[in-house]
Amino acid sequence: MNVDERKLEVLRAIVEDFIATSEPVGSKALADRHHLGVSPATIRNDMAALEEEGLIAQPHTSAGRIPTDAGYRVFVDRLTSVKPLSTAERRAIEVFLDNAVDLDDVLHRAVRTLAQLTRNVAVVQYPSLSRSRVRHLELVALNPARLMLVLITDTGRVEQRLVELPASVDEEAVAQLRTTLNTRLRDRLLAEAPQIVSDLPKSVTAELRGLVATLTSVLLETLVERHSDRIVLGGTANLTQHALDFPAIRPVLEALEEQVVLLRLLDQSVNSTQVMVRIGNENPHEGLQATSVVTSGYGVPGARLGAVGVLGPRRMDYAHTMARVAAVARYVGELIAES
Repeated sequence: MNVDERKLEVLRAIVEDFIATSEPVGSKALADRHHLGVSPATIRNDMAALEEEGLIAQPHTSAGRIPTDAGYRVFVDRLTSVKPLSTAERRAIEVFLDNAVDLDDVLHRAVRTLAQLTRNVAVVQYPSLSRSRVRHLELVALNPARLMLVLITDTGRVEQRLVELPASVDEEAVAQLRTTLNTRLRDRLLAEAPQIVSDLPKSVTAELRGLVATLTSVLLETLVERHSDRIVLGGTANLTQHALDFPAIRPVLEALEEQVVLLRLLDQSVNSTQVMVRIGNENPHEGLQATSVVTSGYGVPGARLGAVGVLGPRRMDYAHTMARVAAVARYVGELIAES
């Protein structure tokens, strides 16, 4: 192999050893553990060149070397394969997720699965309402002056709202309005809903216009995206296993509490079928710059809906983590498509 190829092999060996041991890696250890085909002196020269290029660093005098963020990036970009799931892992994911009863259960199970498989923090984004279509709108009369509005989307999301009416309505009026809502909104993107809802009063009889006017604000509140409930987080306790990697863990925990930070990271993956990896300083939020984030979008045929991801130390097993994130994303999409 030429010098550049050999240096990359040395970098790969350093990254793999540091991931496995959390200890700085020296030239003698590399020569002993890896079949690089060159002497420790040559390895030292290659390590000096890698350090000059900013791909590895020496944490303190007389220590071995550790990868930098740039070194991890080169390593990840050159991964030719990810570690395949074992038969047992694949079967465990299938059984666990297949037993889910609804969308909420699917996403909570996906988070638990990812956190257990990777021993890191897992996060799953709910299917975005703006990318969903209305499957059905149900109106249920709880009493003559109170209705329950239920929205069901094609991605399995269910939203419910109570509607207090200014006057009593009969069952026939409720049935007419239910039919009108479904005729106008079924199979329409929720992003299109506000304009359709605004036009509803023009499409009903004079007797129903007062009821429609009352429903309009509730409908808009239901159909317009809400951010407070759009992610599921799990495995935060796994951070305690990486104390050496997070000397200051509080900024990481604070960033995890800010859901908007995680949503921004996940949103960038929604439309991609590739696994995305952000390493250290590539994460825009300062609190996450001691971490790496691995994400992948999920969806159904013809539509990308959300994303799943894992957050952990920069010293993570990238090949292992990327494969498991991709697998869980695929299963989530398949289950939603079947619902």
